[in-house]
Amino acid sequence: MMEESGEVAELQSGKDASFDNPLSLCHSATLPLCNFFTMRIAEIYKSRQGEGFLTGTESIFVRASGCNLRCGFCDTPYTSWTPEGEELSVDEILERVARWNVSHVVITGGEPLLFADLEILCEALHGRGKHLTIETAGTVFLPVRCDLMSISPKLSNSTPRLEAAPTWRARHEKSRHAPGVIRHLISDYQYQFKFVIDRPGDCAEVESYLAEFPEIDRPRVLLMPQGTDLARLSETGSWLEPYCREHGLTFCPRKHVEWFGFVRGT
Repeated sequence: MMEESGEVAELQSGKDASFDNPLSLCHSATLPLCNFFTMRIAEIYKSRQGEGFLTGTESIFVRASGCNLRCGFCDTPYTSWTPEGEELSVDEILERVARWNVSHVVITGGEPLLFADLEILCEALHGRGKHLTIETAGTVFLPVRCDLMSISPKLSNSTPRLEAAPTWRARHEKSRHAPGVIRHLISDYQYQFKFVIDRPGDCAEVESYLAEFPEIDRPRVLLMPQGTDLARLSETGSWLEPYCREHGLTFCPRKHVEWFGFVRGT
């Protein structure tokens, strides 16, 4: 029988000093790695990144379930409007990620930065040599370790219709813009900004947004057509792509929809 370690004894007595720094548990040789920390996860799967500067990169996607916003055009309602998934420990998430020999991991949602235990997960993934992208709406800050912070601020086009969700409409509108969080993210991380564009007027709103944050590097700003079918994406892209060229921005197609269709787990 394995001899009880000092760490285990401290845990059983309720006096574990390592909880002052929970990341230290991730490096313990005597305890199961991070079994104490859980996240609600909707899905974990391998695919290719379909958006942003890493488009085409084979990646493992870890999709957290839960969001503080309710976008009217949300294409993952199973992580926001009707959240689903299972509570997984960091150990369980790591085990599933390890099933594929893939170096890039994308942590998405929902809003993954809502989960305090994401800090533990990112530290553990980094320790395994993974390149980490975190996809966030930029309304919550958490001091996580990552290689690319993919920030998708929500414009007014994201606000749900009053008749569809009167309570959430007010909450969404109040929460979708967090200037202090944005400034913190862009000062601490390598980043890209992805704006969802539905109509030409949205581009003017993007320009107003960028005027508020002159520290944002324009070449790191991507404009992406809203939609989940190729016809609509193509229609919006026909005028959005030249707009990006003319204004020093980057056009961002939704390549995963082109490759796989609007299919969950891709």
